[in-house]
Amino acid sequence: MAGSVVGLALLFAGVATVASARDDGADQVAAPAPRTPAVDSADAGFARDMAVHHQQAVEMSFIVRDRTHDEEVRRLAYDIANTQANQRGMLLGWLDLWELPKAAAGQEPMAWMAAGGHEGQPTHGMDGMDGMAGMAGKGTGYRAHDGSLMPGMATRTELDRLRRASGRNAEVLYLQLMTDHHKGGIDMARGCARLCTVKVEKRLAQGMADAQQSELDTMARMLAARGAGPRS
Repeated sequence: MAGSVVGLALLFAGVATVASARDDGADQVAAPAPRTPAVDSADAGFARDMAVHHQQAVEMSFIVRDRTHDEEVRRLAYDIANTQANQRGMLLGWLDLWELPKAAAGQEPMAWMAAGGHEGQPTHGMDGMDGMAGMAGKGTGYRAHDGSLMPGMATRTELDRLRRASGRNAEVLYLQLMTDHHKGGIDMARGCARLCTVKVEKRLAQGMADAQQSELDTMARMLAARGAGPRS
């Protein structure tokens, strides 16, 4: 009898083990596959918009590199151009990976912030830029003009002024334009950190916001050293 009891116990233990393994396998099979972001998602919208935003920062940085001999400004411009060109490549790479267009027809820039309920998170020191970024975030629309598609972006007229400037004038104008540019970019990055669902993109966005906030402090110091300050 004792032997029979032991045998039955072993039998039940084996059945329980098999059932458990089947359950685990069922869970693994039922686990949802990673979701590809939709074309109108915050993930895709941020990737598209920030790629455009970054491209202009790279352009401005290359311009000032050739308009001044000041090593501090040239070093900052190189760092910004190098960092934002690399980040832009990542953003465009994700769009390719997701098989999504790099330009979505019929979608306004930053519309993804409105779709996610973004209310224009205030960015430290933005002053007048807060209203513009918040405006775009609420879906009332940033009024694109003269090549400036999103808050913080320089106009074509301003870029032409930078191309014609030299020395201290070029340094001050670049630092002012890039300050505005960073303020608009930080608001967008914080929006993605809150609304995006792809974890690696959320981390990148938060890193952008932190790094650009640090650069804002650096640029404020550099402007003060040149007897100038931010425009807003």
